Parts: sequence; structure tokens; C-alpha cells
Amino acid sequence: MAEETCGKRGNKMSEERLRGVGGTSGGFGEFFAGLIMAGIGTYLFLNQVQVTTSYWHFWGGSAFGLTLVPMLIGVGMLFFNGKSMIGWILTILGFGIIIAGVLMNMDIYFRPTSLYNTLFMLGLLAAGIGFIAKSLRPHAKASEEEQKQS
Repeated sequence: MAEETCGKRGNKMSEERLRGVGGTSGGFGEFFAGLIMAGIGTYLFLNQVQVTTSYWHFWGGSAFGLTLVPMLIGVGMLFFNGKSMIGWILTILGFGIIIAGVLMNMDIYFRPTSLYNTLFMLGLLAAGIGFIAKSLRPHAKASEEEQKQS
């Protein structure tokens, strides 16, 4: 008898774990439906974004070669002595300058599209986020809802 109770209790716990999202008795299906909707909306929206770069300018001239100097000196020092702290600092600093330069010279544009497509993309994203937020709220159990209706 005790084994049956334990077995039933174990099934009930696993069902509750599947139903609960975020530690609440929220909707498991609503969460994944919202996640899929938000994912599709985000993909469609980001697919319309075009990223381009412009030339690096520093005091009127091209500065890309200048940003390579610290990293190249650091790499040279590391090949001479792999434990050189100054070599590591120059290499990491030079790499950071290059990454910062790439990010600062990026131009991001939203490609022209119809209003319908834009509303569809943003609507999917907003509805998905709404479903995810709704699934994290506690939901009343079916038996409690039936008792309230009678």
C-alpha cells in the first residue's frame, strides 16, 4: 500500500514539475509557445537589419594600420619570450583596440519592408513575450476552477 502511494505521489510530482514554469504552477505549453513565437519574431526582425562598416579615420587619415602596431609588437615579444607580461598586455590591448574600432565603425540599417511585415514581426515578438510572462504567473488548477464555478 505504501509503495502505491509513493508511486502515485511520484507521478503527481513529475506532472507538477512539467506543468510548473519558473517555480510556479504556470503553463508549460504557454511558455514554449511564447518562446517559439518570440524566437520567430526576433529572427524575422533581425533578418531585416543590415550591418555595414566604414573606413577607420583618425585625424583625417586611415588608422587601421596604426591599430595593429601594439598587437604586432606584443605578438613579437611573445614569440621571443612567451612569459613576457608586457607582451601579453600589448597583445590583449591591441586586440581590444581592433575589436573596439570594428564596433565603433559599424553602421546598422533597417532594410525597407512593408508595414504589414514590420507589424507581423513585432507582433510575433510582443505576443511571444506576453505568453512567456503569462506562463510565469501561477495558474489555478482545473479542480479549483470547477469548484469556483459551482
